[in-house]
Amino acid sequence: MSDALVVRATLPSGLRLVTERMPHVRSVTVGVWLARGSRHETEAQSGIAHFVEHMLFKGTATRSAEDIAQEIDSIGGQLDAFTAKEYAGYYIKVLDEHLPIAIDLLSDMLTRPAFAAADIGKEQGVILEEIKMVEDTPDDLVHEIFTQHAWRGHPLGRPILGTPDTVSSFSSDVLHAYFGGAYVAPNVIVAAAGNLDHARFREAIDAAFAHMPQTGAPVVEGPPTLVPGLVVRQKELEQSHVCVGAPGHDQRYEDRYASYILNTILGGSMSSRLFQNVRERRGLAYSVYSGVSAYRDTGLFSVYAGCAANKVGEVISVVLDELRTMRSDPVSEDELRRAKDHLKGSLMLSLENTASRMSHLARQEIYFGRQFTLDETLAGIERVTVDDVLRVGQDLFDDTPLVGTVLGPGAPDEFSQELLTL
Repeated sequence: MSDALVVRATLPSGLRLVTERMPHVRSVTVGVWLARGSRHETEAQSGIAHFVEHMLFKGTATRSAEDIAQEIDSIGGQLDAFTAKEYAGYYIKVLDEHLPIAIDLLSDMLTRPAFAAADIGKEQGVILEEIKMVEDTPDDLVHEIFTQHAWRGHPLGRPILGTPDTVSSFSSDVLHAYFGGAYVAPNVIVAAAGNLDHARFREAIDAAFAHMPQTGAPVVEGPPTLVPGLVVRQKELEQSHVCVGAPGHDQRYEDRYASYILNTILGGSMSSRLFQNVRERRGLAYSVYSGVSAYRDTGLFSVYAGCAANKVGEVISVVLDELRTMRSDPVSEDELRRAKDHLKGSLMLSLENTASRMSHLARQEIYFGRQFTLDETLAGIERVTVDDVLRVGQDLFDDTPLVGTVLGPGAPDEFSQELLTL
């Protein structure tokens, strides 16, 4: 048994493996991550990565959808999946004694999907309802409109779910062609955390994925260009939903810890400036926060607020004042200390279970090709200075025009592009 808690390996097929041994627990979470997501689709394929994720639960050459559900339920396991802009993931959490079952089930789903025509038709109906659900969830919808506008004309700007037209066009042949080009060993990372032995786990994965193809379809990637401007969409709602944003940084940005701290101070916690000034002092919004979306080669910094329709202009004005302050005035040592402790506490609490540890391993492998220890990350946060935060603020909130989206009952002529000028 290896003494190392975290072990990385690349199999001869190109499939990457990363495990973390947690001998004090009785569970294991194993995930198969595909380094392909919605940004790797053509416009005609929009939504196909997410559609394939759904279809892998619908049966394999030897298992029906009901077989899959019964097998995981019979061992008290948890099976789930997701699709993101740059990757997709499938994972199972089980008792350590049931790890061989989890590996067998995941490998069957990811190497031998049935893609039955009858199931495709039913799943198209399910996903069309999922698209409608976003339309009926305004705080999700405003972010979707915001991203589509900010990165218009680029795959990162398209919705992960696709459109009704593209989803309705998928056939068994189309799905097989996409699957054959994307689900190949060099695009796959198997990550696992829990009570496991790395050598035995590697042997099991090597055998289970032995027949996965080693060559697939190439993809062409390039970063998007932010399209500034204000988009207003009228919808009969009880309140207006507002997003304001600026170009952000990519995942490997050298000042990323300073960026995380700036976000925490600005709108990432209950004591943040936006929460205190927009909600607590002025009573303009119930929900207000900022966020960082970082990808392989680009990023987006955004602020969200939900407010009364007649308060949109005031909310945007307060938000922009806070952005200006972040680039002009150094934060206090007290704010910096609180933000560091908040970040460190949130990080450590989020890594207390095997599922979150597994996800952490996979994302680091995807974006960095290496594993940062918890001590390295905590040290990186601790190194951030007041000057670092100010420098990142000046970089993020320069004079580049911002992008904004307003969704709600207000009339378009109430808002103008001048609102979005720093």
